Amino acid sequence: MNLYEAIVNRKEKISVVGLGYVGLPLAIAFAKVADVVGFDISEQKVMQYRRGIDVTNEVGDHAVQETTAFLTWEEKYLRDCRFHVVAVPTPIKEDKTPDLSAVASASRTIGRNLTRGSIVVYESTVYPGVTEEICVPVLEEESGLRCGVDFKIGYSPERINPGDKVNRLETIVKVVAGMDEDSTDIIAKVYELVVDAGVHRAQSIRVAEAAKVI
Repeated sequence: MNLYEAIVNRKEKISVVGLGYVGLPLAIAFAKVADVVGFDISEQKVMQYRRGIDVTNEVGDHAVQETTAFLTWEEKYLRDCRFHVVAVPTPIKEDKTPDLSAVASASRTIGRNLTRGSIVVYESTVYPGVTEEICVPVLEEESGLRCGVDFKIGYSPERINPGDKVNRLETIVKVVAGMDEDSTDIIAKVYELVVDAGVHRAQSIRVAEAAKVI
């Protein structure tokens, strides 16, 4: 049983790291078809969700109240997951370069809780090369595992427009890329569970990263 089949059969869980306007809708969408852990470092934000209040105004209070996703600020629950999606912000600094601190921090958090056979997919807006050159070393250092041997990575740029109620996660074609054919296939199939518009398999992680920038 590969990781996709294990997720569909609820033998393995999906984690979504970062529960803002991108991560929250994603966690709620995935929770309709799989077991999901939604993680955010802000206890205050998670407590609002647990009270049934959608602080992002992306999905509405009712969707937050109804979801089966387990929302938490405690990173220990990430150890139960083997498909991780990073959906943290990359704001632009004053000199117009991206602030990658949240992506690096999320990578450290996942790395501390990473298990063999996992896939880590980044959705954050980055320039080509960040996933492989900046994120992978952090994951390896924190986990003691080797990328390509013990775990794999991928990239799938978020393409939603905050506040747009028409062009949603489900209605926009999702660009995905894994580090190899096997990981690309699993990532594509997992996203196909929730993206009605379909999935486009990019030829490499760098191409997927460039697609987001463009």
